[in-house]
Amino acid sequence: MGRFRLIATDLDDTLLDDNLQISSRTRRVLNIAAEKGSVVTIATGRMYRSACPVALDLGIEVPIITYQGALVKNACSGEVLAETPLPLSLAGEVLAEGYRASVHMNLYFDDCLYVDSLTAAGTGYALLAGVKQHPVGSLVQYLGAARVDPTKILYIAEPELLDSLKGDLEAKFGDSLYITKSKPNYLEFMHPLATKKHALENLARSFDISREEIIVFGDSYNDLDMIEWAGMGVAMRNAPAEVRGKADYVTDTNNRDGVAKALERFLEY
Repeated sequence: MGRFRLIATDLDDTLLDDNLQISSRTRRVLNIAAEKGSVVTIATGRMYRSACPVALDLGIEVPIITYQGALVKNACSGEVLAETPLPLSLAGEVLAEGYRASVHMNLYFDDCLYVDSLTAAGTGYALLAGVKQHPVGSLVQYLGAARVDPTKILYIAEPELLDSLKGDLEAKFGDSLYITKSKPNYLEFMHPLATKKHALENLARSFDISREEIIVFGDSYNDLDMIEWAGMGVAMRNAPAEVRGKADYVTDTNNRDGVAKALERFLEY
């Protein structure tokens, strides 16, 4: 098996190809790793209800990391290992900023997706994630009435606008929020402890696995903290140059069995 006892992989543009499929080669390698004793899990920005079918399809019976780390929950038993939502007051400010910038926004709580109205951007996201949208009118008013700390907020807009907003909002909120991009046109807002690295640390601790025994796979900025922290951080060749530059190893693309090729290189069967 080699020295890696825990394998954690992102989904979109990493484990999944552009058709949102897992290749037979990648599936076979992950199955062998699990049979040899490695813990295999998912670390994604997707909702739990979106990631869970993938986990079940792969036979993953351990907690999976969803919402960038805001919800860590077992795909089989439903047991919640960790839940770290956004404080309600900050969430209201993020939504207000989004309305000022005229971006599409997704609001998440209770593992449901809420939007103010149906838009092309929101529909594209829902189709990608395989989830249902719930249009509720003003998200500020809806969240205020619900009085619930949401799991995550997502802006969808042109990459250039989101890059500008990211800098402005990081300056405004400082360490009070974790702000990251998962795709060029997705800007995400979570609790500062709701990161893939933090979730992975807690998961590894529950299995008594050290960071040196962990190999992770990712393709975007939301994967950077776990890529830099893990014993072996692997970036996909389709990742931005900044992400590839922080990785211990760059594998092939998500469309060319990148995850499988790296595991075949680093795991001993």
